[in-house]
Amino acid sequence: MMILRELGVDVLSAARQRIINVFENGLPVYLSFSGGKDSLVLAHITLSLGLQGLIDFNRLRIEFIDEEGIFICVERTVMEWRDKFLSLGCRFDWYCLEVRHYSCLNMLENDESFICWDRYKSDTWIRQPPPFAIRSHPKLHPRLDTYQQFLERINDGVHITGVRIFESIQRRQAVARKYGSFTKGKTEPLYDWRDEDVWYYLHANNIEIPEAYMYLYQIGVPNNRLRISQFFSIDTAFTLSRMSEFYPDLMEAILRREPSAYIVSLYWDSEMFRRRTRKRHEMEGEDGENYREKVLDLLSNIPANFKSKSMIATAEEIRRKLIRYQGYLNDAAFRRAYDILRTGDPKKRSIRGLIFKIICDAADKNNIRTPSNITAGNKRKARGKGNGKAESIQPEYRTE
Repeated sequence: MMILRELGVDVLSAARQRIINVFENGLPVYLSFSGGKDSLVLAHITLSLGLQGLIDFNRLRIEFIDEEGIFICVERTVMEWRDKFLSLGCRFDWYCLEVRHYSCLNMLENDESFICWDRYKSDTWIRQPPPFAIRSHPKLHPRLDTYQQFLERINDGVHITGVRIFESIQRRQAVARKYGSFTKGKTEPLYDWRDEDVWYYLHANNIEIPEAYMYLYQIGVPNNRLRISQFFSIDTAFTLSRMSEFYPDLMEAILRREPSAYIVSLYWDSEMFRRRTRKRHEMEGEDGENYREKVLDLLSNIPANFKSKSMIATAEEIRRKLIRYQGYLNDAAFRRAYDILRTGDPKKRSIRGLIFKIICDAADKNNIRTPSNITAGNKRKARGKGNGKAESIQPEYRTE
């Protein structure tokens, strides 16, 4: 966890200076590009600085990990930005590699991974890779590496991304842990941008965004959940529930590749996807379940109750955390722990969020000021014009 201190400068000026500072290290600079809203902002700011002669384009390398399961409009956006950077002499690496992704669709088969561009399933690929794509690399461990592991292995300079701390508790904690250091070769120039800052910048600079954002917005997805990354993670699988309405051909391709994708349409608003919407609550009412007993029962015999290695590891981690924080647990914590045990958490993001919530609930109960109630107050401020103040992020104490 961390504390935030407001600086005397707006977030755009702060981001520009952070990018300039990165280039002054004299190292190669790798910019992760996905075609999503945050990476578009980061790419546009970087491009503008280069055109102004404030950074050296010769040291800039753009990296795009093509995850196979992406919107066609995102592919088109990346193509356009690739042309822009190449025309200015920048290197643009478009990777179509056999990297491993977590898939929330395959838990019923005890196989929680999705292999992008799986060589054994080339006849059912969702898309075909572009002819210029990089299909292999000597430092890649095919089918084993995540793309994050691969990029860390090949990058010999500073890696900049569009990660923002206000997107999730987990990202907030991750940035805080490495604040003020390039020891891992990563930095996030946009870390203190809020959603309204991102959307305002895109509008003010007339930056074209993938049309999938508009389709998602039209079907009721709120601004803070407009994400268009790979389809099979727990955070983005909801797009599959309405995919056939605006991309029927793409949905057919997805079903050929991942036949179990249809379960999202049937069970999206259920515990399988950690969903408890107001509509479902009104239909079902209070469930009256004793989640403390249910969690303790599941954890009493982990090998018998969980089959996959990932689910067993999640259960063991939950057990350790509940023992450590047993003096601070309430019914809500056990209900959240139960959801995690049912759906899995291979990246431990939900577990970190659970621990953060336990600590903040305990602090609220004892009237202690924490980052949770500080940022909650900030979010209530009306700042729709995207003129947010930049903030420094500093570690105060950690949950781990």
